[in-house]
Amino acid sequence: MDNHSSSQSFWSKYVFSLDHKVIGIQYGLTSLGFLILGFSLVLLMRWQLAYPEQALPLIGKFFGNASMPDGVMLPEFYNSLGAMHGTIMIFLGVVPLGVGAFGNYLVPLQIGAPDMAFPKLNMASYWCFFVGGFVMLLGFAMPGGAANSGWTAYPPLSIVATSGQTVWLIGMVFLITSSLLGSINTIVTIVQLRAKGMTFMRMPTLVWTQLVTAFLLLMAFPPLEAAGVLQLMDRLAGTSFFMPEGLVLSGQILPYTGGGSVLLWQHLFWFLAHPEVYVLILPAMGIVSEVIANNTRKPLWGRKGMIYASVFLGFMSFIVWAHHMYLTGMGTVISAFFQATTMIISIPSVIILTSLLLSLWGGSIRFNTAMLFSLAFLPMFGIGGLTGLPLGLAAADVHLHDTYYVIGHFHYIVAPGTIFALFSGIYYWYPKITGRQMSETLGKWHFWPSLICMNCIFFPMLIQGLAGVSRRLYDGGATYELAKDVLYLNKVMSASAALLFVAQIPFIINVFTSFWRGKKASANHWDATTLEWAATSSPPLGHGNFEVIPEVFRDPYEYNPPNSDKEFLPQNFDLQNDKKRED
Repeated sequence: MDNHSSSQSFWSKYVFSLDHKVIGIQYGLTSLGFLILGFSLVLLMRWQLAYPEQALPLIGKFFGNASMPDGVMLPEFYNSLGAMHGTIMIFLGVVPLGVGAFGNYLVPLQIGAPDMAFPKLNMASYWCFFVGGFVMLLGFAMPGGAANSGWTAYPPLSIVATSGQTVWLIGMVFLITSSLLGSINTIVTIVQLRAKGMTFMRMPTLVWTQLVTAFLLLMAFPPLEAAGVLQLMDRLAGTSFFMPEGLVLSGQILPYTGGGSVLLWQHLFWFLAHPEVYVLILPAMGIVSEVIANNTRKPLWGRKGMIYASVFLGFMSFIVWAHHMYLTGMGTVISAFFQATTMIISIPSVIILTSLLLSLWGGSIRFNTAMLFSLAFLPMFGIGGLTGLPLGLAAADVHLHDTYYVIGHFHYIVAPGTIFALFSGIYYWYPKITGRQMSETLGKWHFWPSLICMNCIFFPMLIQGLAGVSRRLYDGGATYELAKDVLYLNKVMSASAALLFVAQIPFIINVFTSFWRGKKASANHWDATTLEWAATSSPPLGHGNFEVIPEVFRDPYEYNPPNSDKEFLPQNFDLQNDKKRED
């Protein structure tokens, strides 16, 4: 219960808030803004790929002669767009939305906790994220432009790059610190603040995926933070952690003498970046599980198996990182090890996907917008996973490495996969957050064009990649003889990207107009069983969440239970006392 909100100022209530729900909304709005920005950058890239050496219409003149003389994009600026697009979409968009927004807002509500364990740490986590994003964007105003060494920031290129790379590294240190603070908070909250009766196996699937994700962040991000500091020292202090001796740049031997290792950065980076894939996908799987269980009106098939698979997935994600590095000459024995672990890690993903598919069998499915996005997640993630298997084999990776096939594979997991799940979660929990319903008509106008356009963007990338087109060509392969037969696909993908951007307009309108004009929603709008719907109002009470801390009597997702005449049994519903009252 909110004991002090009436005495709070605007700044302490909405800006520097200690309430996990307000912080979750801050994360959500900020990360959605970054997603729009990151998507806008890729539209510029897609124009360049479809129409290389042609002036960008209307807006080319605003970028100045340094980046776009006469409105024509230079390769350096294209590289900056690529590096910042990847960084913004992953570290400033998808991860903060899936973990910072959904995790912050829902985890305490779903386990019956009054707040996160460390509210001030929670606030610090958001502001580290915000400052990190702001600092990164300053790179566009730096001499030479933003970071242009790719989102992976491979040395030695990243160490001799322009000053935009320096602010990129400083921003990453802030972002990693934010994730570490948030993950500590999530773990302690789930372990220590569960309501009475909320055993671990009674926790909703979303809470389990957030718990595994928090452990991934806690264990995988410190190596990258250390690597970022070391790369900053190479750039600013003349050290040579990642710089080899005798490197020649523009005819001059660089004065690095320590004999640093460029492969050391790759190991430190991918030790984080492969678990990062599951940091993206696990919260998405948790959201989809909640939506499918509710909209099929039946328990999840094999829910315990899904939980065990999620934990195993998190463990295995730490021993597959070097499948990104087959071409570094690591040797056949080590390659064989990482091939084996990469094939093994596909098994828990298949278990989770199979459980979600089988949960649809015999269900009384409600095809609302949230459910449509969750249903689309299943085949899209399936395509992303299947196309990843050849990349896990060293022999196939020789041909496919650094081609558009890799881009298509990864984007199938992140865009129509993870982002569709995040959209599903927004439509599903919007009535809980605001107390109002979103428009189903606008929602379907958002869903169908997005589904079609995303496939028209990413499936052609798989075709281009199989043809051998490199992912890092600023002209889209126009100078490659081998790309001639698939060059026309650049125009198809670019037009689809523009249409995808237009398809997000109904969503933006829906989010803002529904807040004022949407139909009022009941406290349990979807007739759900988990605590965030069953034990508090919509929107929830202020700081404290519950009038009375709930007690949990059963597993989640008890829809149409066989021994009851009720359609659904909330977790906090005491069936025995109810029967006594009836008697």
